[in-house]
Amino acid sequence: MNRTKETKGLLYTLPALAVLMFSVFIPIMVVVNYSVQDVFSGNFFIWAGGIWFEKTLASAEFWETLGRSFLYTTLVIAIEIPLGVLIALKIPKSGPLATFYILVVAIPLLIPWFVVGLIWKIFADPLIGPFGAGLSGITGAYDLNNPLVAWAVILLVDVWHWTGLVVLLAYAGLVAIPETFYHAAKIDRASRWAVFRFIELPRLRHVLLIALLLRLTDSLMVYIEPFMITRGGPDKATTFLSMDLIQTAMYQFDFGEASASALIYVLVMLTLSWTLYSALMKRHD
Repeated sequence: MNRTKETKGLLYTLPALAVLMFSVFIPIMVVVNYSVQDVFSGNFFIWAGGIWFEKTLASAEFWETLGRSFLYTTLVIAIEIPLGVLIALKIPKSGPLATFYILVVAIPLLIPWFVVGLIWKIFADPLIGPFGAGLSGITGAYDLNNPLVAWAVILLVDVWHWTGLVVLLAYAGLVAIPETFYHAAKIDRASRWAVFRFIELPRLRHVLLIALLLRLTDSLMVYIEPFMITRGGPDKATTFLSMDLIQTAMYQFDFGEASASALIYVLVMLTLSWTLYSALMKRHD
């Protein structure tokens, strides 16, 4: 009987495995094939071996762009995780206000990336945008040709767009905490910090790990926002690795080099995500 149930359970997963095969495995295999070939027009391939990997790993521009992407990801996570938890702590656990606040923080998540980039491109423009024109008029130092200003605007866009995801995950974790824990803390006259440190934070561990991994992988692939707002400038200051891959593949038509860079990027992301996951889980075991 148990063997029959296991067989049926495996059969139920076959459609999902088929979708996964077509959406993930086959595209990756295509990229692997391109990474070891020299591709010419008309899909004419010449075996190149590991030359594209060697060229990518020897490229100073690749490492600079990768470092820029990691810096952006680090700043995004350092801002959004604490901010999302703080906002979630301020939302009531029930009632009409709770519903209202959840809807408000969820709205940016429903807006497509391209639309977000277009909205902030107009909004942050120092000539026509209210945000850009206002700051330019007040400070006189607002200029998207300044690397620090360009970085600040792109980070602001990401925080506005994705902090709501952290808020929703953290809020779900907070709501799941039994009230008996809070009653016990009240009897013991625990401070607000003690409640957060010893009751809420340990029980938010798994949801915050999910939020961390989601933001890690997504921010490493950022493309639309910097492309729409700064076009990667000034002087490549906001050119991240995803933008460089698109430039190499779609504009220079160097499919082999772009594929090799993409595979290295994926391996770096997987290694970083797995290392972070293992370290955090081992720390709390």
